[in-house]
Amino acid sequence: MLTYKNKRLTMGTRNTLVGLSFILPSFIGLLVFVLIPVLFSFILAFMDWDGFNEMTFVGSSNFLDIFGDRAFKSALIKTFAFTIVTTLLTTFAALGLAVLLNKKLRFKNFFRSAIFFPYFSSMASIAVVWKLLFMKDIGPINQFLGMLGVANPPGWLASTDWALPAVMIVYIWKYMGYYMIVYLAALQDIPIELYEAASIDGADGFQYFWRVMVPMLMPATFFVVLMLTIESFKSFDLVFAMTEGGPGTATTLLSNFIYNKAFISFDYGVTSAASFVLFAIIAVITLFQLHIEKKMSN
Repeated sequence: MLTYKNKRLTMGTRNTLVGLSFILPSFIGLLVFVLIPVLFSFILAFMDWDGFNEMTFVGSSNFLDIFGDRAFKSALIKTFAFTIVTTLLTTFAALGLAVLLNKKLRFKNFFRSAIFFPYFSSMASIAVVWKLLFMKDIGPINQFLGMLGVANPPGWLASTDWALPAVMIVYIWKYMGYYMIVYLAALQDIPIELYEAASIDGADGFQYFWRVMVPMLMPATFFVVLMLTIESFKSFDLVFAMTEGGPGTATTLLSNFIYNKAFISFDYGVTSAASFVLFAIIAVITLFQLHIEKKMSN
């Protein structure tokens, strides 16, 4: 009997070790490449360090410095503007496309694939193509605007006024296809009985959309808005590939500000402080959105 229990214990221990062996590589990767760097970054937020000389403890000085830095304030304002505009317009575009392509249309599978394709495209290739499209003198976009009678088309990426809107356009174009698929899946989950009941009650297209679709799509909308908000706040690669934050600081978002402080100014203390400010903003907004979703679902 003792031998049987020992065998059972040995078998259970072996199964546990086998299970741990599967998750251990991922846990080690998480520890080495995420947890330890995050902890080190938190320590650096209270240090003055350029990567070469000895670290010096400066307390909250780095946080005070960034909030007194006009470049940081400018990047923060642009990041909020970028997030609000791209989140709203991408959500509306994705929803509109989903409603349109959920109907019986010819070649709708082709259009779904074509709209979804940019999401899988390389960000570098997208940036190169759109930079050519946005060229001031010979770009196809300005040539088309000239054909429409626009005498002085925008300078787009060469203009401090139009560079950020141009990046927003590309961002919306890239991500609306993915979230269109999310909305399509949600639309197909709406019970057909609701369609029939709305038709019997004499609801027109707008009434059906507002009173049936919008409430039923609310969980999907919360997911889309949450993911777009997080993605927009930490957006870096598209801006860097298209404008590198320019012209001047016209498209310098918070992530670009952090990059410049780390790899141009080599001020890792300020970099870490700004990173944690960005993390705090995303965390607060995410928790607020989850609270609103929970409150509305109850």
